[in-house]
Amino acid sequence: MSAAPPGQLAWRCRRGMQELDLLLLRWLERHYGGASLAQRARFAQLLDLPDPELAALLLGARPPADPALGGLLGEMRGS
Repeated sequence: MSAAPPGQLAWRCRRGMQELDLLLLRWLERHYGGASLAQRARFAQLLDLPDPELAALLLGARPPADPALGGLLGEMRGS
């Protein structure tokens, strides 16, 4: 799978919920450039989720089913 260009990812980060937009766009701007291919793939995986599920994960309402997402989610909340 090839990585999407950052501009396309920025568009996908705009979810219509300010909290999600801020967390997603902030991580994209600050960390995506230096992220590993695995981190970039996990970020794209998050962007594929429906908004309610993404909000529950990013806002800490529930843990991810995939433990590999835990580190990225923690980084996104703390960045």
